[in-house]
Amino acid sequence: MTTGAPTPTYPTRPRRSRLRTFLPLGVAAWLVLEIWLLTVVAGAASGFTVFLLLVAGFVLGSVVIKRAGRRAFQNLNEALQRGGAPSDSSNGGGNGLMMLGGLLLMIPGLISDAVGLLLLLPPVQKTLSRYAERTVERKLRESVPGTLSGAFQQARMRQPDGKVVQGEVIRDEPGDAPRDSRPPLTH
Repeated sequence: MTTGAPTPTYPTRPRRSRLRTFLPLGVAAWLVLEIWLLTVVAGAASGFTVFLLLVAGFVLGSVVIKRAGRRAFQNLNEALQRGGAPSDSSNGGGNGLMMLGGLLLMIPGLISDAVGLLLLLPPVQKTLSRYAERTVERKLRESVPGTLSGAFQQARMRQPDGKVVQGEVIRDEPGDAPRDSRPPLTH
């Protein structure tokens, strides 16, 4: 049965970003490489040596995370006592990168341990924090101005075009049913 209304045309699905396409493939390749490297090292040395390396990485990572968290909490506490915002300039923005390095040390694998150890070096932390700052500034300059409420409104709607269909609710009740004193549904 047709009502004479045109059939709705649905917009084409947006193209997937390259990150969403290749990230699962990259993670799978990383895991295969980690397992292969662990078996190579276990064959060259022994399984017990690999076990000790993994335990040492986990212990070192937990110590690094605890230390970085304690330093971040101390920085926040001092800033609150001064009445200002916490500054990360004392250690080159290294608390977040230090925690990431500790997390990578805790993940079983030799490649993640090597990357985690690199993130603990202050020159690497400074370089990465400067790169991240430049990238965020560039993205903010390229962004289109808009309101935050508009973004939330678009996120709530199911259709990205923002069209709203006006209508009314009609209750279909039998004639002998008792009437409630309900207020009408209005916008």
